[in-house]
Amino acid sequence: MSAARAPRLVRPLLVAFLAASAVHLAGLLAGAEPMHLATKPLLMPLLAAYAAARGGPRLLVAALLCGWAGDVLLMPDADLAFLAGMACFAAGHVCYLLLFGRAPVRPVSGLLYAVVLVVFVALLWPGLPGGLRVPLTGYSLLLTAMAWRAGVLGRLAGAGGALFLFSDALIATGIADWPQLPAHHFLVMLTYIAAQYLLTRGALGQDRDSTGAAPGAYREGRIGI
Repeated sequence: MSAARAPRLVRPLLVAFLAASAVHLAGLLAGAEPMHLATKPLLMPLLAAYAAARGGPRLLVAALLCGWAGDVLLMPDADLAFLAGMACFAAGHVCYLLLFGRAPVRPVSGLLYAVVLVVFVALLWPGLPGGLRVPLTGYSLLLTAMAWRAGVLGRLAGAGGALFLFSDALIATGIADWPQLPAHHFLVMLTYIAAQYLLTRGALGQDRDSTGAAPGAYREGRIGI
């Protein structure tokens, strides 16, 4: 993608991502399986292409593409595919952590996230399949660290990190056979899509510039990449 053409693609790619997201969520609400199965693999590639067209950092694009791989691998109902998908999401969280750099974060928020992690894992533990307990605990630790550190990019990214944690928590309750909220799968995907979008906005500094021309937060020296 040439630098000259990229700005022209910013708005169409964003519109395509939002449209695919709306169709996907509508399919989940309507119980139209072909609709949401067809659109799920499109979501993160479109968001990644949008980020690239905005001149976003490679680590952001890599994190989104790891999310895409995880999305695809979680579509089959198979334990091996689930573990592979979780590994892809874990790789995406590592990309985000590297993107966030070493900027300080308030320790109080870290303590809060740590308490939530310990309590939630302790409650889930008895209901988790034996083979998933250790992998899920390790993944939860990495996800929680990402959610906590996301605040270095500002409030939008911080909210995105929190929503990502909430979305995966909903998935975990399903694995542990907890009672599910109405429209469970819709809520999982709604919070997940919002999380990735807000993390992208935070990394691009989009809340202050919607044209894609101005430097993002990562270019202003606030995070090191």
